[in-house]
Amino acid sequence: MKKIGIQVLAILLMTTFAHCNQNDLSNFFIQENINHASTQIGLQLKEINKQGGVLNPRTINEDGSTRYIIKEDWTSGFFPGTMWYLYELTGNEKWKNYGIKITESLDSVKYLTWHHDVGFMINCSFGNAYRLTGNEEYKQVMIKAAESLSTRFRHVAGITQSWNVDRGWQATRGWKCPVIIDNMMNLELLFKATQLSGDSTFYNIAVSHADKTMQNHFRPDYSSYHVIDYDPETGSVRKKNTAQGYAHESAWARGQAWGLYGYTVCYRETNDPQYLKMAEQIANFILNHPNLPQDLIPYWDFDAPKIPEEPRDVSAAAIIASALYELSLYSNVGNEIKLKADQIMESLSSSEYKAEIGKNNYFLLMHSVGNLPGGGEIDVPLNYADYYFLEALNRKRKLEQK
Repeated sequence: MKKIGIQVLAILLMTTFAHCNQNDLSNFFIQENINHASTQIGLQLKEINKQGGVLNPRTINEDGSTRYIIKEDWTSGFFPGTMWYLYELTGNEKWKNYGIKITESLDSVKYLTWHHDVGFMINCSFGNAYRLTGNEEYKQVMIKAAESLSTRFRHVAGITQSWNVDRGWQATRGWKCPVIIDNMMNLELLFKATQLSGDSTFYNIAVSHADKTMQNHFRPDYSSYHVIDYDPETGSVRKKNTAQGYAHESAWARGQAWGLYGYTVCYRETNDPQYLKMAEQIANFILNHPNLPQDLIPYWDFDAPKIPEEPRDVSAAAIIASALYELSLYSNVGNEIKLKADQIMESLSSSEYKAEIGKNNYFLLMHSVGNLPGGGEIDVPLNYADYYFLEALNRKRKLEQK
């Protein structure tokens, strides 16, 4: 009996030591990434301050210069959001100070009604700002932005229209009411607006859009189309297309990431089990796809013809990791899901994808793809890759602290 007792004690001690060691490694990993981000983006902020004004970096131009964007650009909310996540991760007031400055520079976006990305633009900036400061003025911006986004709701079809079709390249496609899978990311602003205002209209629009997207955007294997074109007068589906993927029937990687993230948010906000099941099925499609590389950083399209010579899309990987960390809180296989997120983060934190200090025009991550068919932003850093990487890091830290 004594011998057995000693063996049990030894096993317990070994298990405790291993657990502590694992926690130490995880904490070191998180802190190392925080330190790296603070230094790298600190240099970016120094460069911005040197130039003066309020500048909003998106990517690197072909000539090697940093591309700064106007507030109407669909990605304008991500760099402000990066400031807020760095403030949350470090407590350093310099991130808060520039976060306030660049966030408030986007104030007029709350009136934008000509495309759907107001959710990205306002929720990532003002949403995080309100969460971390409680400033009532930010709350009002979010509600007004949700009202603007709601003007794009098409009642017969039950969806929020993504793009207008009377301008630019969209006008050449023959669409009447295009809805892209990316639009799932704008529902979070609507859910929050109902919480902040008490007006259930926003919530009902979000649920309707999520249900219609689930019905029409997804194939039997839970991969998604990029663009579904509706007839706004009858609500019927006219076309199933892509704009940024390899082909109409292919699985564009970032599109799969948007769907995973969007339905995870929908479950959080509604507790409707159909959304949890949807998120789990999309995750299963992504993580078990035969063309997913061993390091879990997807090619820009799961069906791209020249794999493994095709470009990877780090932005898709960062979005997936962040979504998986949240999904792990709700799923019955949460531990397995978190492990996959950890593996993605380990890959993204390697020298293969994370830039050296002072390189990459001070963006954190390399090797993202914006729009390969359109010939834009191929194998470059992107501000939304950095944003979702830091969001994932923040979520990982909160999970580890539990």
